[in-house]
Amino acid sequence: MTMAFSFAQSTLFSKPSLFLRTNRFSSFAFSVSISRFSTSTAVSSDKPHRYKSRQPVAASVLELGGFKISKKDVVRDDPTNNVPDTIFSKIGLQLHRRDQHPLGILKNAIYNYFDINYPNTFDKFDDLCPIVSVKANFDDLLVPEDHVSRSYNDTYYVDSQTVLRCHTSAHQAELLRKGYTHFLVTGDVYRRDSIDSTHYPVFHQMEGFRVFNPDEWESSGMDGTSYAAEDLKKCLEGLARHLFGAVEMRWVDTYFPFTDPSFELEIYFQEKWLEVLGCGVTQQEILKRNGKTNNVAWAFGLGLERLAMVLFDIPDIRLFWSTDERFTSQFLQGKLGVKFKPFSKYPPCYKDMSFWINDSFTENNLCEVVRGIAGDLVEEVQLIDNFTNKKGMTSHCYRIAYRSMERSLTDEEINDLQWKVREQVQNKLNVVLR
Repeated sequence: MTMAFSFAQSTLFSKPSLFLRTNRFSSFAFSVSISRFSTSTAVSSDKPHRYKSRQPVAASVLELGGFKISKKDVVRDDPTNNVPDTIFSKIGLQLHRRDQHPLGILKNAIYNYFDINYPNTFDKFDDLCPIVSVKANFDDLLVPEDHVSRSYNDTYYVDSQTVLRCHTSAHQAELLRKGYTHFLVTGDVYRRDSIDSTHYPVFHQMEGFRVFNPDEWESSGMDGTSYAAEDLKKCLEGLARHLFGAVEMRWVDTYFPFTDPSFELEIYFQEKWLEVLGCGVTQQEILKRNGKTNNVAWAFGLGLERLAMVLFDIPDIRLFWSTDERFTSQFLQGKLGVKFKPFSKYPPCYKDMSFWINDSFTENNLCEVVRGIAGDLVEEVQLIDNFTNKKGMTSHCYRIAYRSMERSLTDEEINDLQWKVREQVQNKLNVVLR
């Protein structure tokens, strides 16, 4: 989809998913050229009025899903480890478990739909440990060995056999082996990605899974696959109406390696077609590997940020992590779709950077460097120009947009960040600044 709403962090099933990108950055809007210190636009050095903001305290040891996790378990001095401190600091915050947070409100609204329409049927999991094996994250889902999603450029590796989960589907096989047949899994997921208003390296997903026994479809006169597909569509059309009201819908055939047939559900909302989720009938091989040889199943996946940004009119994905009371006080438990009232009118500051790239350069690595220095003060990194000279050397020019959601940034502050970015980009990425 090329429409405005085909944007946010995708689930295992959604169209921009890591499984469907042969080149994850073929169409991303991501830029940086470091014009030698262009000045910021209308940045005041006046001290802003301070609003209460409860900053999370970085814990040295976390407890998730019954497991204790220390920083050394995630951020290691290991050549295969690429998890930065900034990512570890997000583990354990669990925004989806906060009943007055937009993500928690949305999660509970989806739970409410399943409780009403499928009472006492679906088991719910929202506190499973995000550290999983490569086998659970990729192999159990039939992801090919040479798939781009397995690369260190796309995934956070704790070590060569352990990752921060890229999707909540990483728990699918384990739950099936434990005997669960109807379940919803919600959690924070992690992907190295671009920087803009709809992408963040930590986001939240929900997966739904339902297994059918032969006696459930044999009496219908339908084969198991057709029966599961029909039930799946009925379920998800109801969920869409529950969240968005009486909207026009359409089903789009698509491809995923772990379901067949596979579909995307789109709704016509606010005068645009919006991709809501991806889904399909589970590949029989996945079921067979997990002891369900005579069954069929369906699965769906959705990104909570994607839907919450639309339902609550939240314009920037960074806001979900804000502790500013001007954001947090706007939302109440059980109130789905309360429209966010913007409080930040602070202008962006743009800095450009140009450099000659090498063969190992990737935009994801650049984003990690920029985010590691500027954190959530960086709003976007966008490629604005590139060319190859007669010697075969390629130059990229990127534009970094700095903007705080809570205060004005000063020229001195931005220039200091930009100098650090330039230094680290040159040292860590081995590029030649222009």
